[in-house]
Amino acid sequence: MNINGILVPIVTPFDNNGNVDAQKLTALVEAFIDKGVSGIVACGTTGEYYTFSAAERELVLTTIAEAAKNKVTLIAGINSLSTDHSIELAAQAKTLGYDGLMLSATPYSLPEQDGIIAHFEKVADASELPIIMYNFPDRVGVAIEFDTVAHLAKHPNIVGVKESSGDFSHALRMLQADFDDFEVVCGCDDQPVDFFFWGAKSWIAGAANVFPAEQVALFEATQQGDWDKAKQIMSEIYPAIHSMESGNYNQKAKAGCLNGTMDVGSVRVPLTDMPADEKSEFLALLSK
Repeated sequence: MNINGILVPIVTPFDNNGNVDAQKLTALVEAFIDKGVSGIVACGTTGEYYTFSAAERELVLTTIAEAAKNKVTLIAGINSLSTDHSIELAAQAKTLGYDGLMLSATPYSLPEQDGIIAHFEKVADASELPIIMYNFPDRVGVAIEFDTVAHLAKHPNIVGVKESSGDFSHALRMLQADFDDFEVVCGCDDQPVDFFFWGAKSWIAGAANVFPAEQVALFEATQQGDWDKAKQIMSEIYPAIHSMESGNYNQKAKAGCLNGTMDVGSVRVPLTDMPADEKSEFLALLSK
């Protein structure tokens, strides 16, 4: 499974009635591929997967697969409150033609590190697809600690970790460890240049919904050793990224989709739309 480059945890377009807009989703996938991204992550945090019915989840996964199969890497998010349910979601992703999986620790249950290990190992043992772990303690309530990553990196079916804690010291320790056949993926929208400088090869970024071409160009600059260009691009997109990280992240990923050129609808409850003035201020950052 190729996870090098920019992988987009794609937003889910909703129509005016709040239903999944499969036609718009297809157009969005095609647009991201045209911009040069190397992968699509379906049913991720930015995709509001937690609001889906079972039928909607299958529709989203199927629509993305039909638009992108054999063109870019396809990864399915399989987060769940239940380890056994994540195994069911992994089997579904395999059936629908996905290349890999992304999985966090179980939210709400607050497992200790041995429980986190048991969770990932149980899914990895049951799944035919490779797994990228997702470390986002602000979302799930627990962190995947370094020693846990070191242990799980030895599992042949666990191929990487999306590091979204915001603690670059933790990320750097993993990058310095140089685990065999294991990728440390940038999961922090404001830290890609740092990750790439220290050897990371991929960036799974919700902000890629807004800046796909720019993030591809930034990645390519780092791979060519053109750090001045990488810093220039990051400086240009940073104000909008900082705004996203400061609040209403999903709302801004949708409002700014493809530099604000594609209307993908509103967010679903429990999220609510931004105030009009905040939306205007954010969109103004895209034109600077």
